[in-house]
Amino acid sequence: MMGEFVMPSLGADMTSGTLVEWRKRPGDRVARGDILADVETEKGIIEVEVFESGVVERLLVEPGTKVPVGTPLAVLGEEAGGAEAEAGAVTEAVTEAVTEAVTVTEAAAVTEAEAVTGAEAFESAYAGARGPATGVRQTPSARRLAREAGIDASRLEGTGVHGTVTREDVARAAAPRAPAKAAPAAGERPRISPLARRRAAELGIDPSTVTPASPDGVVHARDVEQAARARPAPQAAEPPGAAMRRAIAAAMARSKREIPHYYLSTTVDLGPAIAWLEEENAKRSVTERLIPGVLFLKAVALAAREVPEINAHWAGESAPPLERVHVGVAINLRQGGLIAPTIHDADRLPLAGLMAAFKDLVKRTRAGAIRSSEMSDATITVTSLGDRGVETVFPIIVPPQVAIVGFGKIVERPWSVDGTIVSRPVVTATLGGDHRVTDGHRGGLYLAAVERLLGEPEKL
Repeated sequence: MMGEFVMPSLGADMTSGTLVEWRKRPGDRVARGDILADVETEKGIIEVEVFESGVVERLLVEPGTKVPVGTPLAVLGEEAGGAEAEAGAVTEAVTEAVTEAVTVTEAAAVTEAEAVTGAEAFESAYAGARGPATGVRQTPSARRLAREAGIDASRLEGTGVHGTVTREDVARAAAPRAPAKAAPAAGERPRISPLARRRAAELGIDPSTVTPASPDGVVHARDVEQAARARPAPQAAEPPGAAMRRAIAAAMARSKREIPHYYLSTTVDLGPAIAWLEEENAKRSVTERLIPGVLFLKAVALAAREVPEINAHWAGESAPPLERVHVGVAINLRQGGLIAPTIHDADRLPLAGLMAAFKDLVKRTRAGAIRSSEMSDATITVTSLGDRGVETVFPIIVPPQVAIVGFGKIVERPWSVDGTIVSRPVVTATLGGDHRVTDGHRGGLYLAAVERLLGEPEKL
């Protein structure tokens, strides 16, 4: 029984992706959860998993190809060496469909190009972890081109990130060298007028590259100026993270345009939580200590079980509550931008397990090692800007989710406790809700549940 492995949707704003590298080859066996390919999106390179066991029968798309979401990338079979005739027929039909899909969507892809960076930039940034045995970092497309051109890429000097050999480096090495110019005879001076020499120096033009227009073969100033006008203008390098910023802007604009947001906020007394954390961390090693942010994640997840309408995906006409609680965590990237991968079943994890999952997620996100299953199924997202000094956050919902929770920084404030004014650590929690699904009443119940849970940290 054949199955198609298609370009997955790795976020509500994703319309296409670029296949960067295959991790498996035809004939390889795969189990559910194995990484089959690396796919580049506007937000980086994602490790794409398979969701059924089998054998890789055919690879239908070459690395470096950009295709729409839903395009077949590979054919999986139950056993290696299945019916060749059937496999060949399926492959031929699917390949034809891929070609047609790419052709039909080529015009549309032009409009999407403004929100998508080139594969080469991300290949260069992330190729180091998967370099060849020579120790020289090479992007997948550079290795492929080097093989085709018969060039030993390990001997090239890379111009990519951390010295990675890129496709352009290989192309330069493969290009035929121009024949050397004959040296002028002894005592012979270049045939160029003094004014032309001065203009060449001013304009940064090599006089030896200028073709004279006059029959006498002398390079004149007008020849230099013509060469300067014909010189291509330098292309300004795109700032790091610009493509990701465009993708984020497009997704957030869509969210604000389509989702009727409402906002509620409350100030939570963290006195009991901070005191409990200090006592609990005194029993733990430094590497196992908990942070307040993990209490926030657990409270958000447990409150989503109490008010299930908050834990849902908008399905076009309604948003049925989801049984499992997967919390998306907004993580800042060092190169700019942010993404919100998922901690699965956050409500069921003990605090120690949640802390370990959070640390692992941050580390892999910033290293470019996120899996596809962590990018597409969050049921509610948490964002915190406390480390940036922000006290109140008004976050934007990530479609198709219907709610998002923001936390500000923990600050000391005067607080009334049993009729006495004392100084207490507090944090502002904000809920952004989808008015098509819930309202202020249900949103208020949700925030009240978050506040109550943070007041009872020993029960989290």
